[in-house]
Amino acid sequence: MKKTVYLAIGAALFVAAGAVAQDVRTDFEHSANFERYHTFCIAQVHASNQIVENRLRDALTRDLTQHGMQPTSGNGTCDLTVTAIGNVHNQQEYSTFYDGLGGGWGWRGRGWGGGGQSFTSVQQIPVGTLIVDLFDSQSKQLVFRGTAQSELSKNPDKNTDKLYKAVDKMFRKYPPKQV
Repeated sequence: MKKTVYLAIGAALFVAAGAVAQDVRTDFEHSANFERYHTFCIAQVHASNQIVENRLRDALTRDLTQHGMQPTSGNGTCDLTVTAIGNVHNQQEYSTFYDGLGGGWGWRGRGWGGGGQSFTSVQQIPVGTLIVDLFDSQSKQLVFRGTAQSELSKNPDKNTDKLYKAVDKMFRKYPPKQV
């Protein structure tokens, strides 16, 4: 019985650990005519440091050009103005381990047996958030927003891969289909 309980607790912790997988979402202005947008300029990119900002610019440029858009220098010559903000925050994750659960369920399922202790530990998990906005350069109206959130690694190369994958997912179905 104890072995089954420990396996169940272990499985629950394993599922909870994967709960912060990369989450990417997009939204767009349904009345926007995306067929008329052919050029873009990256107006502002803000991230934790200049290295990440440069990688983010590269990822945005790569994905938008793969979808038929042409980069311009800006100064009112682009159809879409791109801004991107990356942020890192710590998310607390609680893990509780129960020791000595007792004798199991009582007669007619009245509850757990006696005794036992629980131990809870708190971990700070770094989570990265990315927000990419596309504005109609003429009207200055937001027409597309992509957001991504993912647990970060201590390995910068893995985080770079996550950044590129997040941008890829944001623009996978770009331009959006009119509703």
